[in-house]
Amino acid sequence: MAAYLCSDNRKVTTLRLIEMKKQGEKISMLTAYDYTTAKIFDAAGLDVILVGDSASNVMLGNETTVPMTLDKMIVFAGAVAKAVKRALVVVDMPFGTYQVDPTSAVQNAIRIMQETGADSLKLEGGLEIIPMVKKIIDAGIPVMGHLGLTPQSINAFGTYAVRAKDEAEAEKLVSDAHLLEEAGCFAVVLEKIPAKLAARVASELKIPVIGIGAGGQVDGQVLVFADMLGLTQGFSPRFLRRYADLNTVVTDAVGQYITDVKQGDFPNENEQY
Repeated sequence: MAAYLCSDNRKVTTLRLIEMKKQGEKISMLTAYDYTTAKIFDAAGLDVILVGDSASNVMLGNETTVPMTLDKMIVFAGAVAKAVKRALVVVDMPFGTYQVDPTSAVQNAIRIMQETGADSLKLEGGLEIIPMVKKIIDAGIPVMGHLGLTPQSINAFGTYAVRAKDEAEAEKLVSDAHLLEEAGCFAVVLEKIPAKLAARVASELKIPVIGIGAGGQVDGQVLVFADMLGLTQGFSPRFLRRYADLNTVVTDAVGQYITDVKQGDFPNENEQY
């Protein structure tokens, strides 16, 4: 068995993530949006699979996550959940599905859980969404928070630059993180904030803190799978490490296929009935 493959096949739960933090075991997390990819990631031993609304960008070609709808999110999440046996499956609640009021938020949350088979949900924001977070958790649905750069609010931010660099925003982020923990969240994602601030939050919270562009002193890391596998081009933030160049691999494979078809080399005698 390869070293990266996990020998512990127990289902990862929200409680187990908290135990991992206590034991100092880092949490691995990637996005996935389809059955085939999720099955590979799960078999490799990934702890958490996030069905991110980043599918809006990666799968649907939109510039932001804002256009993602509840119906589309449910399709992606349902496909992933069918493939996963071990990892904790977290689903982003899309923009507009939880910001209006607690009642509609919990109705949409319940629909996602019922129609996908996922394990938990992720919501972006702090103080302003606490009533919704509490209502969803009261309904028996685990919630992961998300602070820092929150892509659903990109039209308000106007930029994807690093967040919480000034003292006021940093203190609000710390306060929001505590509020999310007190509301019952099982973990919090911190995106694109100073490493020292992320380390502070991770040290103050009892629940796991997962970083993306938030340094190494947090409890785990998450990346968009298409970025870390080198499928995407022209996106090279400082926090991104590419573990493969699948863009080149796929391009070469498709190019060879085209050549073989054009030249009559595919299929050969052994590839037909």
